[in-house]
Amino acid sequence: QLQLVESGGGLVQPGESLTLSCAASGFTLHHHATGWFRQAPGKEREEVVCTGGSSIFYSDSVKGRFTVSRDTAKNTEFLLMTNLTPEDTAVYYCAAEGRCGSTEDIWGFWGQGARVTVSS
Repeated sequence: QLQLVESGGGLVQPGESLTLSCAASGFTLHHHATGWFRQAPGKEREEVVCTGGSSIFYSDSVKGRFTVSRDTAKNTEFLLMTNLTPEDTAVYYCAAEGRCGSTEDIWGFWGQGARVTVSS
């Protein structure tokens, strides 16, 4: 079965860090472009990180604080989020087989979402 499974969401305080995981099954994750999106309460889903080939693109809102890495042996991608603020509160989604900056319907696979809440 082709799917992405996310884990690692939770509640953290401002300034803390959190790592999300996105594990792929049924296909090789690093052979495809991947994206991380988030949807804050009452807002549209936005792309915050995208990998394409050997390049990684970060949105201005997360640049310098979020980092993507991969464990190809585990077919898993990680999103390390540091110095979190309440504005980072959202449901985070990983996606694969798409194109950076494209509309959501272009992406072939989506994780189920991981809720991240940043609050003191």
